[in-house]
Amino acid sequence: MSDDVKADLYEKTERYCRMLADALESLRVTPMGESMKDVVDEFRTMATAYYRDGIHFRDAEDWVNALICFTYGHGWIDAGVRLGIMECDSSC
Repeated sequence: MSDDVKADLYEKTERYCRMLADALESLRVTPMGESMKDVVDEFRTMATAYYRDGIHFRDAEDWVNALICFTYGHGWIDAGVRLGIMECDSSC
């Protein structure tokens, strides 16, 4: 892998890590989500687990797997937001 590709991968991984951390921090349950608490809890649990896995891979300098984890984690939050059961700041 070229140095440019490594640098791009590192930058993107760090950006997605921050995006997921910010989204998890600002995550709120909507009124509709209150009636689907088990689903909201599962989505939050999955997003948090992927965040923790991403941190593990990032610390091991395994940028590809870290980026995958951060992306999947953000996907869980995005799904909850699109379903209308969760909301977060505009950055997510």
